[in-house]
Amino acid sequence: MSRTKQFSNQIFSGDCEVVLRDLPDSCVDLIVTSPPYADSREKTYGGIHPDHYVEWFLPKSKEFLRVLKPTGTFILNIKEKVVGGQRHTYVIELILSMKKQGWLWTEEFVWHKKNCYPGKWPNRFRDAWERCLQFNKSKQFHMYQNEVMVPTGEWASARLRNLSDIDRMRDESRVSSGFGKNVSNWVGREKAYPTNVLHLATECSNRNHSAAFPRSLPGWFIQLFTREGDLVLDPFVGSGTSVSVAKELGRKYVGIDISEEYCQMSLEALSAKNLIWETE
Repeated sequence: MSRTKQFSNQIFSGDCEVVLRDLPDSCVDLIVTSPPYADSREKTYGGIHPDHYVEWFLPKSKEFLRVLKPTGTFILNIKEKVVGGQRHTYVIELILSMKKQGWLWTEEFVWHKKNCYPGKWPNRFRDAWERCLQFNKSKQFHMYQNEVMVPTGEWASARLRNLSDIDRMRDESRVSSGFGKNVSNWVGREKAYPTNVLHLATECSNRNHSAAFPRSLPGWFIQLFTREGDLVLDPFVGSGTSVSVAKELGRKYVGIDISEEYCQMSLEALSAKNLIWETE
């Protein structure tokens, strides 16, 4: 039995930085996770101060880099914190430090929380979005874009009804970026490619974890970056949403969490029979 098979479809309790040392190099197809944000979940993860977040995270991301396949992807859901009336820069500092570590910062997806409730502070409004940062080891990574296509939408009936001459040819970017578009390519198509803004509701049903993924969030990335049988890793597995969705989609999984309580929660999620992931 290979070392990878020994770890597949299991949940491990412990610090992911330590647990991952037993995994072989280049064995994971997708890492999708949401680590504790700065000053969050103090009882479970220690409430890392934003000034020390980068030094806390980098030893872990070093192991992520080692176990990820050259064709794999790392999706990091993370959010800034307001300190002293302004946004702290720990997320930006982390991105720059990870680039020095060897990661490619390939893309940034925005998760729009479409059911976010209203709120304000004296100098700002409530956030209704979070970052989902995409990192890779190489520029040649697996990406299955057709798996996440969406209905073309109402814009097509009006936009494609009367095409101009420019719409019927490749319209090159006016700023010489190398990008262009041919609007007529979408005439008659029922589906189109999505943007990098994901309009997904937050999790409302889980009362046992303070920051549970909505099931559709890891599900979207699992479909985009993996095939059936690929290995998905969540090193901060929490309530087990990402690994249970991976299982339902026919992927293998590895989940890790420093909290034994959360590991048990993940095992319960995996053993449940009525969990059905639906696209948004």
